[in-house]
Amino acid sequence: MTTANTVQQLQAEWVTQEKFQRYGQLILPSNDGRAYDSNDAQLNLQNGIPRFYIMRLQRRGRKFHTITRHVQCTQCLGSLEGKDWLIAVVPPHNDVDTPVIEEIKAFRIPGNCFIKLAVGTWHAGPYFEHEVVDFYNLELADTNLVDHFTHNFIQSDRLEFEII
Repeated sequence: MTTANTVQQLQAEWVTQEKFQRYGQLILPSNDGRAYDSNDAQLNLQNGIPRFYIMRLQRRGRKFHTITRHVQCTQCLGSLEGKDWLIAVVPPHNDVDTPVIEEIKAFRIPGNCFIKLAVGTWHAGPYFEHEVVDFYNLELADTNLVDHFTHNFIQSDRLEFEII
């Protein structure tokens, strides 16, 4: 006999720079010609060849039971066409191999900005209500081959999450 999984709901809140600080950076539009400063994405792409591409995703609901992190680089994600989207994150604790469940947070990201995930930030998503969303994605060329660590909450805790 199998035990049913518990579904834990996560209330998504609109992202702000302050709320997202533990996970990375929120990058907002700025005027052209402004000098580089701490409001620009603070990137770590030195461990390989950067890969900047457009990732097309189909709507896949708002439930998840796996979460991933990259420990060799930062990652930037943003939607095209002004579409808002959702992501769940756990702050990086790079001395720990599993995400801290109590620290998981869900954010709604507007379509006029992007996020930079700090090295080691656990993330699940993007999720959205649109049929299809194109995302620009900046990471390393081999991130998904050599720097892709996934934790399965069903296997470890019989737990899945739903972003509401």
